[in-house]
Amino acid sequence: MRPSLFSSCSEETHVRFSLARKVYAASVVFSTAMEEGARLVLTTSAGLRAGEKVLVVIDEGTRSVGEAFLAAAKGLGTDPALLEIRARTTDGEEPPEPVGTAMAAADLVLLATTYSLTHTHARRSANRAGARVISMPGIEEGMLRQGGLATDWAKIHEVVRRTARRLRGAREVHLTSAAGTDLSFSLEGRDWISEDTGLCTRKGTVTTLPAGELFIAVVEGSASGRLVVDVHFEERLRGPATAQIADGTASRIVGAQAAVDAMNRGGKDGRALGRFGFGLNPQARVMGPHLEAEKAVGSAHLGFGDNLVIGGKIHPGVRVECILSEVRVEVDSRAVIEKGRLVE
Repeated sequence: MRPSLFSSCSEETHVRFSLARKVYAASVVFSTAMEEGARLVLTTSAGLRAGEKVLVVIDEGTRSVGEAFLAAAKGLGTDPALLEIRARTTDGEEPPEPVGTAMAAADLVLLATTYSLTHTHARRSANRAGARVISMPGIEEGMLRQGGLATDWAKIHEVVRRTARRLRGAREVHLTSAAGTDLSFSLEGRDWISEDTGLCTRKGTVTTLPAGELFIAVVEGSASGRLVVDVHFEERLRGPATAQIADGTASRIVGAQAAVDAMNRGGKDGRALGRFGFGLNPQARVMGPHLEAEKAVGSAHLGFGDNLVIGGKIHPGVRVECILSEVRVEVDSRAVIEKGRLVE
């Protein structure tokens, strides 16, 4: 017996309705996970209190993230405002003047934008006016759902500070990786920078998220060995890049032309290894955006060129960064990072 036209349409409608319900349920879970990540930022990084004035600044590429922060802030007893600006074309480009005015009038400012507003007059003016500012350049939905933002920032603060105390007075680092890095360098006389903890609870302070990296200026001219970079070298890599380092300077760089071009703009010091850091954020994804990848436990972050502002001696006007995954970090012959975990 042939089915009627009406029964066929009814079955098709049922299938479509079932699919729509599944899509809706998935979107609810998706949004809820993002709001939970936003809530963690607001409660553990910002220490948000009911009744505070909250401003969320977004652009067209970060609307969904901004909406998650808006919903989370409302749920915490505030009446937040959301301002959307045209996406900037580069880091450090100023937002429109009315946005800067609104930032200075807020208690907490969340900069969830594609390009960084951290180093702008608007941000500095907001801090001078007493606002707490959390800058999250390049933020993506995945960071809030399950990545480097979805963490307890009080715990990150504690592990960064505790590790810095443990490594105080370190003299030598031996860095190896699954991809083939085997590099040694000196830290003698240099101090660890342990401010990248993600806390922004005091009036007039600023932090950049994701956070969770411990870093230091490398003694110039001390590094030697082989470097194999598998994640990022001035840009996201499609395959490993290699370099030889002798007397602190990189040569025979293969597979990272963008890095070579940037180094060359700084002359010989542009190729000098000046900075070393490693990630301590267990939620950060090494295959996420590079500002997240460098915070991941099991990654190492090296910088060539400028290191004057972190206690070094060179300032060639360029800073070229690379990120390695699956590293083993030994400090004074003691393992600190091994097999994707902090050794304590």
